[in-house]
Amino acid sequence: MSEHVCPVWVGYVLASPVRKLLQNPHKILKPYVNEAMTIADIGCAMGFFSLPLAKMVGANGRVVCVDIQERMIRSLEKRAAKAGLSGRIETIICDQNSLSLGDFKEKIDFALAIGVVHEVPDSARFFSEINEALKPAGSVLMAEGKSFVSETDFDRTVSIAERNGFTVAERPQIKRVRTVLLEKKY
Repeated sequence: MSEHVCPVWVGYVLASPVRKLLQNPHKILKPYVNEAMTIADIGCAMGFFSLPLAKMVGANGRVVCVDIQERMIRSLEKRAAKAGLSGRIETIICDQNSLSLGDFKEKIDFALAIGVVHEVPDSARFFSEINEALKPAGSVLMAEGKSFVSETDFDRTVSIAERNGFTVAERPQIKRVRTVLLEKKY
């Protein structure tokens, strides 16, 4: 699903605890995540959001972590094992043409796509695949860095999501990123 992917070395920067000062995963995700949910973290990298999500969903929940880069996924798996969260995390190495979520049709409660949509060559297919994986009342939180994605490009991406089965539910404020919560139309 990738046109241009984040270099692996940037994954270490993104997973840094210092990032929590600007983007605290618990504060950002708390309104959308409950125990026992099944969450998809699309473009998970080394798990900056994945590990907190695994804690938030509890022992009966699951986080499906999807990334195109095997090195990112392997690093996430090591970090999850060290944190004692491996049993709550399932990893998928996707490819350029698919998120590989076919086994999750209507099984995902909530999806997260932070800093990833600008990297995919076919955002219509991206949103269509997420839509298929979401339960009927599912939603996706999408965010893109203001330094990478202009407001015009972000709005264009939101329009593509709307044409692929989503409606805008809200526009939460997160520092340094453009953000939208999309709900699945049903």
